[in-house]
Formats: sequence, C-alpha cells, structure tokens
Amino acid sequence: MAVLTIKPAPGSKKKPTVVGRGTGNGRGKTCGRGHKGQKARAGAVIRPGYEGGQMPLYRRLPKRGFKNAHKKVFNIITTEMLNRFQEGETVDYTALESKGLIRHKNCPVKVLVNGELKVKGLKLKVNAVSSGAKALLEKAGVAVELI
Repeated sequence: MAVLTIKPAPGSKKKPTVVGRGTGNGRGKTCGRGHKGQKARAGAVIRPGYEGGQMPLYRRLPKRGFKNAHKKVFNIITTEMLNRFQEGETVDYTALESKGLIRHKNCPVKVLVNGELKVKGLKLKVNAVSSGAKALLEKAGVAVELI
C-alpha cells in the first residue's frame, strides 16, 4: 500500500456548495444569507447566548451559592475496601488504582471508617486518615504511613 493509493471511503467526501453564481442555482444573489442584517455581513461572529441586545438568560437567572476554587478533593477509601487486599500487602496509590478504587486522578487518598476490617498486617501509604479509621487500623495491626 502506498500513500498515493489511499482514498477516502465512498460517500465521505462531498463537494462544497458553490454560491453566488447567478440566480439559477438557488444559491445566487444573497447566497443563502437572506437580506441585510448581522448574519449577512462578512466576518459576522455572534457569540453563543447572545439574544440581540435583550438581557441574556444566563444574566436573568438568579445566582446562588459558590464553588470553592481551593477545595481539596480526596479519593475516599473505606476500611471495608481494604479487605480486597492480601495480608502483608503494601497499599499505596498504584495498588489502589490497579484494584479500581481511585476515582479522581492525581488527587490525595484519605481513609475513612465504614464497615469492618478483616485483613491484618497491611502496610498503608496514604495522604490522610480520619481519627476513627486510625484507631481501627492500629487495632488491626495495620502500619499507616502518611505521605
């Protein structure tokens, strides 16, 4: 196969409509732009949401609340989720990602209490641990390392 022999799929290429070549072809005179007006002019770009000078919808609607730009988003791992690992295994970001427990890419990991922990002797490397989870993990003999 050579580059010269490659052709597009049949029907995928359409010839562009030729406009402004007389009234006989249906796209002559005004070329499908109508008579005068903003959209008839060359280079006319009307931004999305523009309502011709009327107060736009996004400004008419009331604004409520706010989004904190500095909010820290954590990947939440519960103590019950840790039961998926084997005894003595190291649980870090890559191990959690391989088990499909990471929801937000490149965000810190926090362990919370939910359910009971049956696996003992884990080595946990996470960014944050709640006080309740810390007590439960220490009781189960899990080594917690904050990174």
